[in-house]
Amino acid sequence: MSLSDQTLPNVRAISPYLAGKPITQLAREMGIPVERIVKLASNENPLGMSPLARVAMEEAALSLERYPDDFELKNALAGHTGLPMARIVLGNGSNDVLDLIARVFLAPGRSAIFAQHAFAVYPLATLAAGAELIVVPAKDFGHDLDAMRAAIRPDTRLIWIANPNNPTGTFVTYPQLKAFLQAVPADVIVVLDEAYNDYIPPAERADTKAWLADFPNLVITRTFSKIYGLAGLRIGYALASAEIADLMNRVRQPFNCNNLALAAATAALGDHDFVAKSYALNRAGMAQILAGLERLGYPVIPSHGNFITFKAGDAATLNQKLLKQGVIVRPLGGYGMPEWLRVTIGSETDNARFLEALANSQESAAK
Repeated sequence: MSLSDQTLPNVRAISPYLAGKPITQLAREMGIPVERIVKLASNENPLGMSPLARVAMEEAALSLERYPDDFELKNALAGHTGLPMARIVLGNGSNDVLDLIARVFLAPGRSAIFAQHAFAVYPLATLAAGAELIVVPAKDFGHDLDAMRAAIRPDTRLIWIANPNNPTGTFVTYPQLKAFLQAVPADVIVVLDEAYNDYIPPAERADTKAWLADFPNLVITRTFSKIYGLAGLRIGYALASAEIADLMNRVRQPFNCNNLALAAATAALGDHDFVAKSYALNRAGMAQILAGLERLGYPVIPSHGNFITFKAGDAATLNQKLLKQGVIVRPLGGYGMPEWLRVTIGSETDNARFLEALANSQESAAK
């Protein structure tokens, strides 16, 4: 008997998360200089990190011998959200708080629901907790809330919803989402993952955190990895009832957020100019790439995030052609979408490089 045979079956059933290919890895594989590589695979902010966050991080680096103190970030988030600190849970990226939620509410003999083509961490967290995963077929590549409601069983304890959804970019309207919450049993937790919430046009956003007063079973997760540009520091948070937040903190690792991340996130939260600039760049880049994909004849899924998913046909072959030109995008075979690729909205120059490489790939295929 091997050592793996002695592990838990639910752990063996997990398919590890596959991150976007790093720039340095492609440089080693293809012999392409790092400076000639464009990475548009991981939904990172093309502007980098907030300048205020960088200064705060550099100052925090002077006292790394001290254990982290998360008070300042929690206090800033309390001011930002209007919720007391007791209802805020910090995590090593929002993935960490998703895992905390699963550890609190899921176990063998329980089930969780998520939509086909939704974020890969949901099945990972569910299976790691030993619970059964109920996958509901997607509707137009997004969440079919009616089908998800119908899939609830007596042993269901948690429902995962990403809005906007990654990797498809689909969006559930707020009236639909609120009606869903009203229909879900009060003893079933609904996790609303809003990692890409900041890319929704302000006029179209709803104050979902205000819903927490009416739905104690709602947990909202957000991240500093996207519009704030702190992906490498790994910092995110959850908003929940004081009761749920307390339970999550009981299983949270001590000091799960480091000093650099805490300082940078606190400063970034107040850098409104940087957030506005990042939002505007994303809107312009979205239009640029959409126009290029339409010109080249690639169907797309309308996106509400900082990325676009487009139908590439033989996506694996096209992806390799792009890689050879130093352009990294995200294949979606692991999401059950083998004909599709996802491209992050980058700078104007990087977007142009992507579209040029895509056109070159088409020309080579036609020869």
